[in-house]
Amino acid sequence: MAFIGRLHPLLIHFPIALVMIAVAAESAAVITGGGRWRALAVGNLRAAAAFALVAAVAGWWLASAKEIEASTLLEWHRWLGTAGACATLAAAATTWCDDTRSLVVWMYRIALFGAGALVGLAGHLGGLLVWGVNYFRP
Repeated sequence: MAFIGRLHPLLIHFPIALVMIAVAAESAAVITGGGRWRALAVGNLRAAAAFALVAAVAGWWLASAKEIEASTLLEWHRWLGTAGACATLAAAATTWCDDTRSLVVWMYRIALFGAGALVGLAGHLGGLLVWGVNYFRP
């Protein structure tokens, strides 16, 4: 179990990138009305959901390791990351509908853009945990 937890930093970068690509592609689909952009978003989102689940479980195992110091920043990172993974899974679960006027598509977009925000914030907090809050200060 401890080994899987230590894989969290390695596992998390791929789903973060996939979610952000899905957000960008869906934004392009909304602006242009292009079906190709939507297909790109859905493909990336479905892959991100699978990897996000594995990365979140690994993160929980890493955070509970005895050598990891508990902190408020870690708790925020943990729960925002979990919320981001759940939003990614929820968005992926609603990708079956293609009718852009459907309520399901709007639920998908809200979940996707919410996932993008949560994943971005959780990733930022993860960076602060690794590099420290004073990383950008001279």
